[in-house]
Amino acid sequence: MDAVRVALLREVLAGTEWPAATRRFAGALRSSVVPHGGGLLLVGTEVYEPWHLAAHLVDESAWSGLPELAPTLVRHRVEPGDPAHLAVGLGRIEAAGRGETLLVVVPESPGEGLLARVHDARRAGATVLSLDNGDPEVRGLAHEALSVAGGDDVDLDTVQHLVSAAAGENGAPVRRGRRRFRDRLSRLADQLTAPPPPRW
Repeated sequence: MDAVRVALLREVLAGTEWPAATRRFAGALRSSVVPHGGGLLLVGTEVYEPWHLAAHLVDESAWSGLPELAPTLVRHRVEPGDPAHLAVGLGRIEAAGRGETLLVVVPESPGEGLLARVHDARRAGATVLSLDNGDPEVRGLAHEALSVAGGDDVDLDTVQHLVSAAAGENGAPVRRGRRRFRDRLSRLADQLTAPPPPRW
């Protein structure tokens, strides 16, 4: 979803909790992965794989200059011959630890196997975030959660669009300490040579 459509969606949802809630959640995601240089794992359920969110986060990571936002998609079933970026199985969650972030997307019951792995990853020091349907077990494991219930104004797909767009909005983080003159000059040159935003 492009920036214009996201802006229109936010306009439609103005007056609801969703624009602020998705920005807050995206801020938690960004602040979790950027200081550690990445380590974002993205997993869904056996029935639902968050392909769309993975693709949007990859795009946002490229556009915003935050490679840390590009996730590793963790899959419940990996087939022989799958390309490397689609061949990461649930064992990767078991290996997750301090400095890594696990984003769980669960529109329905996650199943005990996934819950146990997420619990183990949290105990090993991973930060757990969830986009969920309000499941209390999932929310209980998450450091930060955003839930979409059946009666809400939006569905989980819409929330994923808003979260991914907001995650990349603030661009590259400012470095701590004094920045060298050449760094400042390079940033200014990037800003001056960037193409203008489209006018509709």
